[in-house]
Amino acid sequence: MFGPGPLWPAIAILGFITLQRASELPVARANTKRLIERGAHEVAPGHYPLIVAVHALWLAALWLQAPGRPVHLSFLVLFVLLEGLRIWTLRTLGARWTTRIIVMPGEKLVARGPYRFVNHPNYLVVIGEIAVVPLIFGLGLTSLIFTILNAIVLTIRIRAEGRALRS
Repeated sequence: MFGPGPLWPAIAILGFITLQRASELPVARANTKRLIERGAHEVAPGHYPLIVAVHALWLAALWLQAPGRPVHLSFLVLFVLLEGLRIWTLRTLGARWTTRIIVMPGEKLVARGPYRFVNHPNYLVVIGEIAVVPLIFGLGLTSLIFTILNAIVLTIRIRAEGRALRS
């Protein structure tokens, strides 16, 4: 291929991801509010701005770099599979899904759906998305940088969540 490719594949893929994230935030906020009204409490909110920053910068980097780049179909297929796991996870959690660490005293952990197989399926999805989406466009360095940043914030989050669940 000579010169840049068409813009529409990247715009379609990134538009989907951006709209997905934007539509999930009000659901997460509403679920958080309802859980807190029922007696739940948030744990370790200090790391949350770091998560938001990593995700916002990741999306911004993709919007700046991906348009016009060729699409690697194998990574696009992997992304679609990750989205299937995302949907399964969110449907399993239902009203308990939120982007924050919310603990409801006396509630048992969800043990159905993908949680039968792995403790943190949503984290696996996010890890996969952060790594795979840049690779759809051949952006290996972007994938590496944001995978490392995501690993740092998820380490903080998973440790905080583990402490909350043990107490």
